[in-house]
Amino acid sequence: MRTRDINKEELVKEKTIEMIVKYGIEGFTMNKLAKECGISVATLYIYYADKEDLIKKIGTEMGTYFFKSSLKDFSPDMPFAVGLAKQWENRSEFMLKNTDKIACWEILQNSNYGEHIVNESLMELKEIMMQFLHGAIERKEIVPVTKEVFWSIAYGPLYNLLRFHEKGKGLGGTTPFTLTKEIQQEAFRLVIKALTP
Repeated sequence: MRTRDINKEELVKEKTIEMIVKYGIEGFTMNKLAKECGISVATLYIYYADKEDLIKKIGTEMGTYFFKSSLKDFSPDMPFAVGLAKQWENRSEFMLKNTDKIACWEILQNSNYGEHIVNESLMELKEIMMQFLHGAIERKEIVPVTKEVFWSIAYGPLYNLLRFHEKGKGLGGTTPFTLTKEIQQEAFRLVIKALTP
């Protein structure tokens, strides 16, 4: 039986992400991946049972990495504005530094693998964020809202600004756009205003 090579395993993960972004899930095959990595198809099966196993494991690993990154220096017991500011900081930093992983995550999350990957990697994050939401409501730091409304108002503006930044173009695609700290703070102030009593 052949042994696992950590360098090859990391190369496989990196190339999987690149190829899913470039070709989509349907255009991604184990044969193409092996060729791209310069290894045999048999080598891939040392690490993964099949294409589905590979996609689920890499998606779950990306989700877990995102989860850990978003909780850096964060506690669900933080005052609402402080905790949300930390979340915005962590999420924007992660997304700006990992555009390839975010593009792949979006594809996987909106695929047949999405539910499995989210359930495997983000359940603890969801629980922590629900503690944060309920704590803020109980302390009367924010108005009572459903989790879906909270999520849309609290994070939607940040994610939209990050999409504009990724494209390098503002609304309508006609003007250049770069997400600055000033723009992010402007949006953050409006989010706080919308959610606080």
